[in-house]
Amino acid sequence: MDRVHRAKRVSAMLKILSDSPNELFPLSGFCRLFDTAKSTTSEDVDLLRDVVETFGLGEIRTVTGASGGVLFRNLVSLESAGKYIRDLSARLSGSDRILPGGFLYLSDILSNPAIVRKMGSILATQYYDLKPDFVLTMETKGIPVALCTAEGLGVPLVIARHSSKVYEGSAVNINYVSGSSGSIQTMSLARRAVRSGQTCLIVDDFLKGGGTAKGMEDLMGEFGVQVIGRAFVMETAVPVRKRISGEKSLMILTIEQDGDGTEEAKISPAPWLMTEELDEPDSIAELSAAVLMEE
Repeated sequence: MDRVHRAKRVSAMLKILSDSPNELFPLSGFCRLFDTAKSTTSEDVDLLRDVVETFGLGEIRTVTGASGGVLFRNLVSLESAGKYIRDLSARLSGSDRILPGGFLYLSDILSNPAIVRKMGSILATQYYDLKPDFVLTMETKGIPVALCTAEGLGVPLVIARHSSKVYEGSAVNINYVSGSSGSIQTMSLARRAVRSGQTCLIVDDFLKGGGTAKGMEDLMGEFGVQVIGRAFVMETAVPVRKRISGEKSLMILTIEQDGDGTEEAKISPAPWLMTEELDEPDSIAELSAAVLMEE
């Protein structure tokens, strides 16, 4: 193989790493790919780390030792995440998205790859250090953001269903109380989907009473899996007391009525995202988010 210029090596390395977030790549693999010495590859990694940090594109981390290597994490700063969610909250506020039962129409948002990928990166950033073995969600609307969160963490996505499927083999079924309707519903998961002793992060689209989330926690208890986090795109301000605790949502929904009885949705970023307003984007990541919101 002909000698590859450093700019091309670094560009290719960033593409490889960013396509598989949080996956450890041995330096020897890059040495063979580019036909370079280990010292040269280490210098490339240092240059790449500087570029990524300078432009707020994430984090390049190296792990030393015989089983070490380099990995990429699509970290989103709290300031960038807060600005993005503030803009998205303003876009979702109003009266035209309110649904019966105190819900909000989110299907267009949750089917937009660019938006759910950004939300997934924001949520993944909060749980990197907890190192979940997989992300768990309930079919169906929460699947896109849960999948993007799992991709950012570099772990599999596991989907609980309302009923077991023949093609998934034997399953564990539990009954749970829906937090929104108060009705008894069924949740199912294939026995082969997870293993005892693993840890999981629950991710879903909407949190109202917390019945579905509590059902997922109980389901994991049947498998001997520890739940280390609970993340949601949006939660309602009422009821204040949910069936679960320790949740981390991106947005808070409050429905208010004006004098003539018209309902209006007030969406705000969750308190943990509240930071000082950023007047101008100061990184490529924030600039990309600004362009997306304008679209």
